[in-house]
Amino acid sequence: MYAKRHYSKLIVISVLTSFLGAMFSSAQPLSDDLLYYSGEENALAPLPAPPVLDPGKVLIGRRLFHDPVLSKQKALSCSTCHNLETGGTVRIPRTVGYQGKTHAFNAPTIFNVGNNYRLGWRGKFTSLLVQNEAILHDPNLMAVDWPTLLSRLNDDSSYDAVFRAQYGRAADRESVLDALVTYQQSLFTPDSAFDLYMRGDQNALSQAQKSGLRLFMEYGCVSCHQGSNIGGNMFQIFGVFGEPGTTTLPTPDDLDERLRLHDREENVFRVPSLRNVELTAPYFHDGRTETLAEAIAIMGMSQLGRQLSDEDIAALEAFLKSLTGVYDGKHLSTAVADEPR
Repeated sequence: MYAKRHYSKLIVISVLTSFLGAMFSSAQPLSDDLLYYSGEENALAPLPAPPVLDPGKVLIGRRLFHDPVLSKQKALSCSTCHNLETGGTVRIPRTVGYQGKTHAFNAPTIFNVGNNYRLGWRGKFTSLLVQNEAILHDPNLMAVDWPTLLSRLNDDSSYDAVFRAQYGRAADRESVLDALVTYQQSLFTPDSAFDLYMRGDQNALSQAQKSGLRLFMEYGCVSCHQGSNIGGNMFQIFGVFGEPGTTTLPTPDDLDERLRLHDREENVFRVPSLRNVELTAPYFHDGRTETLAEAIAIMGMSQLGRQLSDEDIAALEAFLKSLTGVYDGKHLSTAVADEPR
């Protein structure tokens, strides 16, 4: 009961901030000084410095992440749905899981996942470790149990050697989850144009991107997409001002059951991070929208109660493209190679 009341408060706060953002959108335009100021009072912030991680654990986690040994049928890997070459996701509306069953939701990006407070579209998890274990056991995802997985890893001499060298023992539940989580925490994409701007380089953003950032703040988008991940830490109703006006994909057979288990209303979702959003189409929880411009227009109407002009949409899109960062020394607008080494 307490959890339900607490969750309801989050929804109310989220809706109120959206309304207030829309109400005060005609306020005095922000100055450039306020746009790049990164103090605690600002709702936006650059990505923090990447965490210092054990490189040996990162290497084991990378190998596991790309290895179908983690799935019961040895047919899927984590990277099947979270491809680092396509923005940390896959460019289809909803992925297909175990035994060909369509997943309930679009695959969210894995990049910067360690910087999210809430995880998954329903925000059910606040721990990467707990989420990873749930994914391994989920009958529509990896569908594997610990005895089967550990037997496979420990029967493989190369896995046995690296686990013993790193952890001093054969692979077990704790070490497997630790390696996976450590690798996922390494998937930071710093040094976007937005990050450089927030650190004081006023030339890092184009005039169009600055205009988009100003609109993003004045129209109230920042009331939900805030913090250093530009989202990822609160809930919101999808359709504050009305049902989003596009046709949805067919509802999966088990969606009602999933919603009951998650104790969430059907139209309430975790606010996603907008980091690298230009690379993560199709958009929304069901992958209903192919283009970023169309997604912006839908958000303007359903979340802000505004029919955005073509000029506003173009400016906001330009700003959102400034959120694309760098991974492994490469800007994410180019292909990223991250095969296990």
